[in-house]
Amino acid sequence: MTIHVRAVLRRQDFELNVEAALPLSGVTALFGRSGCGKTTLLRVIAGLERVRGAEVRFGPLLWQQGRHFVPLHKRRIGLVFQEHSLLPHLSVRGNLLYGYTRTSPERRRLHLDEAADLLGLAALLDRPVDRLSGGQRQRVALGRALLSSPDLLLLDEPLAALDTQTKREIMPFLSGLAATAGVPIIMVSHDPGDVERLADHVVFMREGRIDGIAPLRDALARPDSPLFVDDGVASVLEGTLGETNHLGLRPFGPDEARLWVPADHTNRAGQVRRLRILARDVSLALTDPAGISINNHLPVVIERIDRPRDGRVVVACRMTDGQLLLAEVTPWSVQTLGLRSGQRLFGLVKSVALMA
Repeated sequence: MTIHVRAVLRRQDFELNVEAALPLSGVTALFGRSGCGKTTLLRVIAGLERVRGAEVRFGPLLWQQGRHFVPLHKRRIGLVFQEHSLLPHLSVRGNLLYGYTRTSPERRRLHLDEAADLLGLAALLDRPVDRLSGGQRQRVALGRALLSSPDLLLLDEPLAALDTQTKREIMPFLSGLAATAGVPIIMVSHDPGDVERLADHVVFMREGRIDGIAPLRDALARPDSPLFVDDGVASVLEGTLGETNHLGLRPFGPDEARLWVPADHTNRAGQVRRLRILARDVSLALTDPAGISINNHLPVVIERIDRPRDGRVVVACRMTDGQLLLAEVTPWSVQTLGLRSGQRLFGLVKSVALMA
C-alpha cells in the first residue's frame, strides 16, 4: 500500500512541488536538509496544511481532491512532534488514555497495558508528566498517539530536541515500533544516523522536491548517497543478537556471516538489531589471515567496484547471508590485489557500532 501525494505550495522564497507515491510498510523517512520541505509535506499528508489543488490518497481512501477534504480528526492519523505537547494536568495514565477513550471500542487495536509494556511505561502510569525525563515524555507522546489506534503514525523530528543520552534511551523503543504496533510510520529527519537506525525506506528531499525514493539498503548501496555526507560511506547490517560470552563479546547474525560485537546491557539476546560499519573500517584480504588482532573475518564476494572518489574506491561485497558490506580502499590496493567483480575474498571488519 502507498500514500499518493500531489501538491504545489508557494510561499515567498519557498516552493513545495511534489508528486509521489510513498511506501507504507515499516518506517518511511523524509530526509533532507532543514528547510527542504519535509515538515510541510508531512502537514499536507496530515491535513494540517490545506493546499488548493492538492491530492492525497491513503491506499484506497481519498483524503483530498478538488473540494473534497477530510479533516485531520477523520484521517485516523497519530501525530508526534519534537515537542511532546502532553497535557500537564494529567498523569501518564491520563495522557495515554486521552486518545484511547475518544476512539470507539470496535476500532481499538491497542490497549493501555500493551502500550505501557511496549514503551516501558508500566512503572510510570501514576506519575505526573512534569516529573518525567525528556525521553519518558516522548515515549508517553508516542503511546498516546498509538492508543488512538491510528492507521498511520506521523513523526516530525521526534528526536531532534533530545540530548544524546536521552536519544539512546528512547531509540530502542522506536526501533521496530512499526512492526510491533502494526502501524506504518512516516518520519521526518535531517539526521542520517536516525534514518539508518529506524527507516525501512528513504524519501530524499531537496529544495521542496523529492529527489528519489528507495529502500534503505538501496540508499546505502550508493557511494554518493546523501546519507554519507557527514561520516562517509557505511554499511547497515541487520541481525539477531546472541548471549554475551566469557570474553565480553556477543554474536551478531547467522553462523555463516557471524560478527562479534562488544557486550552491552540495553539489548536482549534474540532481538533483531542493526549494526553500522564504516566502509573505511573494512579491509580486504585475498586469504583469511592468521595472527591478526581483527576478530571479524567474513567471506564475501565482490559485487561491484565503484569509480575512485577523492583518492578512495568503494568496493561493494556480498556477504554469505545476502547483505552488502562496503569496503573503502585505495586505487593502489585495487590494482595490486587484482580486485574484480565476482572475486571471492575476506572482509576484515576493524570496528562495529551496534545501533541502539
